[in-house]
Amino acid sequence: MSRVGRVERTTKETSVLVEIDLDGTGKVNVATGVGFYDHMLDQLGKHGLFDLTVKTEGDLHIDSHHTIEDTALALGAAFKQALGDKIGIYRFGNCTVPLDESLAQVTVDLSGRPYLVHTEPEKLAPMIGEYDTTMTRHILESFVAQAQIALHVHVPYGRNAHHIVECQFKALARALRYASEIDPRAAAAGILPSTKGAL
Repeated sequence: MSRVGRVERTTKETSVLVEIDLDGTGKVNVATGVGFYDHMLDQLGKHGLFDLTVKTEGDLHIDSHHTIEDTALALGAAFKQALGDKIGIYRFGNCTVPLDESLAQVTVDLSGRPYLVHTEPEKLAPMIGEYDTTMTRHILESFVAQAQIALHVHVPYGRNAHHIVECQFKALARALRYASEIDPRAAAAGILPSTKGAL
């Protein structure tokens, strides 16, 4: 069974192509024009063991907002597409990741219902290169809206903005990986992990 998603999204502000294979080996080919964002998407693919291709051309002459947002929307849509009917998946996943002085705790439910809870330390450095640190929450909001998942991301402490953002993406990658993996027992029985019969 191929669990691959491919989404093309074109507006007057951006042109985005995202391809994801949930059963990959972490091969990543990403170019958004925003260096730190590329670095974070690389973490997502590598630590999730997702084969991930992202090609975005956006109106960076204005700022990076539209490029980052539309990429996250397309990524969420591709992830949902790749999940398919969700038969046999574990559904729930969680991971805690430290990065030096920072810690991120991520829990996900591939529920079919979009919901985000996000907390991180206040007064982060406003920029990491060309990446606006206020965009991290918006990335997660955009991804959740299209992937239709419940996502809780909590960073109880941290000092360095780079570390605070990066540990979130690493923990997200692992939580998504664990939740989307196939449980052999459930898959053999054709089980959808829901008492409602729908996800």
